[in-house]
Amino acid sequence: MPGCPCSPAAWSIVQGGALQRGAVGPGGSCHHLHPSPSPGAEVDFLGSDFSEKKMDQPSGRSFMQVLCEKYSPENFPYRRGPGMGVHVPATPQGSPMKDRLNLPSVLVLNSCGITCAGDEREIAAFCAHVSELDLSDNKLEDWHEVSKIVSNVPQLEFLNLSSNPLNLSVLERTCAGSFSGVRKLVLNNSKASWETVHTILQELPDLEELFLCLNDYETVSCPSVCCHSLKLLHITDNNLQDWTEIRKLGVMFPSLDTLVLANNHVNAIEEPADSLARLFPNLRSISLHKSGLQSWEDIDKLNSFPKLEEVRLLGIPLLQPYTTEERRKLVVARLPSVSKLNGSVVTDGEREDSERFFIRYYVDVPQEEVPFRYHELITKYGKLEPLAEVDLRPQSSAKVEVHFNDQVEEMSIRLDQTVAELKKQLKTLVQLPTSSMLLYYFDHEAPFGPEEMKYSSRALHSFGIRDGDKIFVESKTK
Repeated sequence: MPGCPCSPAAWSIVQGGALQRGAVGPGGSCHHLHPSPSPGAEVDFLGSDFSEKKMDQPSGRSFMQVLCEKYSPENFPYRRGPGMGVHVPATPQGSPMKDRLNLPSVLVLNSCGITCAGDEREIAAFCAHVSELDLSDNKLEDWHEVSKIVSNVPQLEFLNLSSNPLNLSVLERTCAGSFSGVRKLVLNNSKASWETVHTILQELPDLEELFLCLNDYETVSCPSVCCHSLKLLHITDNNLQDWTEIRKLGVMFPSLDTLVLANNHVNAIEEPADSLARLFPNLRSISLHKSGLQSWEDIDKLNSFPKLEEVRLLGIPLLQPYTTEERRKLVVARLPSVSKLNGSVVTDGEREDSERFFIRYYVDVPQEEVPFRYHELITKYGKLEPLAEVDLRPQSSAKVEVHFNDQVEEMSIRLDQTVAELKKQLKTLVQLPTSSMLLYYFDHEAPFGPEEMKYSSRALHSFGIRDGDKIFVESKTK
């Protein structure tokens, strides 16, 4: 059967942002009949010859096949609004497709076994409005197939290609050119080589965010031309340990705002302070979570980044011997310009508390071991005395004088016991049955007279008994 004359060029925008063919009959359907697809076959919705198309494609599931399966009306109910629905030509009764695919502007097709693009005309017709595309954890290994998809999604700004075996092919500049509109690119666990990254950087003039995690990098390779557009770089969970490799990132990305280096075991920041300022002049946020930093000098060097505001430093060897309170306060005090530490905002009150804590922490340390920051804070606050240790726990016992007739006996009583229990304790001393005792409490510092302890179940600590107070015992028979 010849190809259907309802070509992609004949599609037009209809109400609600949907796409529809130009060649339609009175009922809004295509004039031409289309054969029903065989079970498991890829559906050619634009009427091109299936057998010819199939011969040109790699084996496996195509992007278009998965797209039509996932976003069919049965699997993805239609939602009104611009760009939410795309019309396809009417198909004969029994076809698995209806007359519409409900495509949002954000497509998530991860873990679908995709190996190839499918018909490019269909991609162009269906995906003209798509701005974000997640193709992670598929089986794409040929950059040419990726290029076929991306080149037909003109509004694409976000692309996730994580966990695809794309290291098995070479990315040519002609292919990379199809990515030119992408602003956010995710290549985690793709094992993309630095040569591939350089090609991408050359062809993506507006790239702002790049994710290169889990790619087993041990070194960094600099391109011949730096990338001024990149603002955010995630390069976590690699094997970067030497600062000589990290500094190359500053050369490559001079406009970098956020650098995430978590789980890279960087063991030291081996760079003079003035050089750090030149390497990362715009860096606002850095994550060194679970790095290998072991020296306070490395923490102090973070002050050399002129615009640094946010730092993450959890799980580094340097801080392991300290308590949770000491870790945060000592770091906050050393980084006066940082307004967020480990995801939590540093308030003005917390900063002052931390700086005062820092002074007291080092007050008894030998002068040759005192950090420079200590002297800066002494200038700000003066030399502070250690805080008095105040035990706020309730007193558990008290030494009191027990008065009975003309006798005075000093004894220790537990304050967690009741009046009834105290009478039992005094029974032997005063030689009275508990039922015949009258007890009075006298606070030696209070201006009031004795207070009768008349309620047997009342706890002694509720009287506020302290050392030196008096208990008077009288007999009810008097």
